[in-house]
Amino acid sequence: MTPALETTTALESPVSAAKIAGAAPGGAQTEDVHARLTRAKDASRATARLTSADKARALGAIAHALTDAAHEIIAANTRDIERGRAEGIGESLLDRLRLDETRVVALAHAVRQVAALADPVGQVIGGHRMPNGVALEQVRVPFGVVGAIYEARPNVTVDIAALALRAGNAVVLRGGSAARESNTVLVRVMREALRGAGVAPDAIQSVDDFGRDGARALMHARGLVDVLVPRGSAALIETVVTESTVPVIETGAGNVHIVLDETAPVDWARAIVVNAKVQRPSVCNAVETVLILRSAAARLVPIVVPALQSEGVTVHGDDTVASLAADVVSATEEDWATEYLSLDIAVRVVDSLDDALAHIRQYSTGHTESIVTTDTRNAERFLAEVDSAVVMANASTRFTDGAEFGFGAEVGISTQKLHARGPMGLTELTSTKWLARGSGQVRV
Repeated sequence: MTPALETTTALESPVSAAKIAGAAPGGAQTEDVHARLTRAKDASRATARLTSADKARALGAIAHALTDAAHEIIAANTRDIERGRAEGIGESLLDRLRLDETRVVALAHAVRQVAALADPVGQVIGGHRMPNGVALEQVRVPFGVVGAIYEARPNVTVDIAALALRAGNAVVLRGGSAARESNTVLVRVMREALRGAGVAPDAIQSVDDFGRDGARALMHARGLVDVLVPRGSAALIETVVTESTVPVIETGAGNVHIVLDETAPVDWARAIVVNAKVQRPSVCNAVETVLILRSAAARLVPIVVPALQSEGVTVHGDDTVASLAADVVSATEEDWATEYLSLDIAVRVVDSLDDALAHIRQYSTGHTESIVTTDTRNAERFLAEVDSAVVMANASTRFTDGAEFGFGAEVGISTQKLHARGPMGLTELTSTKWLARGSGQVRV
């Protein structure tokens, strides 16, 4: 069973809020989930009072602890990798799961970057003085408790914890069984670092040891968990969105497109497409479908397709693509809707930019799309008409990333339109409240 299927199965049977709270018979484990979530809620009140310097010092301690514990983290991750390989986890998930020395160092570096970011808490967004003299200010405040449900991504354990803490929140994590050894060590190391920095360690919690009950508890902990972020397969995200009574920020699967028009320079087209597919194929911002305008097909297909194949990519193409390049697998309708997360790509020749836009409207998941063109009108039309979280011209889709956008790390990439859209950083983990300062005014 793959981690995605396991996680989805784990979320299929919601339990009542009463049962989570221990008001109905359900065993000590259910009550312990509630107790742990309650401790996170209590800790969130403490983290909300931390100064910016306090939070930065705590994150610095976490970064230092991660580096010091690198060998222990990698050893635990090796056990996860070996178990995953024995259970038949695909290579794309194994790549997401893997932590080596370079990646652990990168995790610590990302935490330090988050610590160096401007603290959004207390930022004044706007305000005015009412005619009666009452002064109003709208300011950023922490959410409180941020929950996260994800799979086979131990880097998310650190990224979300760091961002949540910098924004003054507590965090509760459900990382799935595929990364259980890695996440256990990571959470312990981070909690110990908080304790050493004088910050309540309960600000970082995991419910992994409760398995399915932990996931269900997060989804139904309204009043204890303030917002829930799912990251993973389309099935996982859909289940959380459908079943949760806690407000959800929906992150989305990445059926990502690149369009090559008749003016696309060959070197740009080749470099951007290959980078977007090959640089890290297992992530949600990797390109999955390339649409080539018919007027450019004879010029670009014989260059772009072999360039992909030379990097080990299997090209699933339509009849035109197959007639212009060798060793092309015949594409089916399913290919246009597939997020491969592997060294596979779908390539289609379309008659016009209108047809490319229609294809994207039909098959896109609203994540990231890019066009390669030197025609300013085509570029601006594409940027204006494509309704995705990130829309690009003449750049690799691999740039859709919180770190690349300057956020230090990311909570996820939101494909919804309320509260947050695109890569989510610190400000997306805050809410707002209004402050009113008067001098005895009453409403008449």
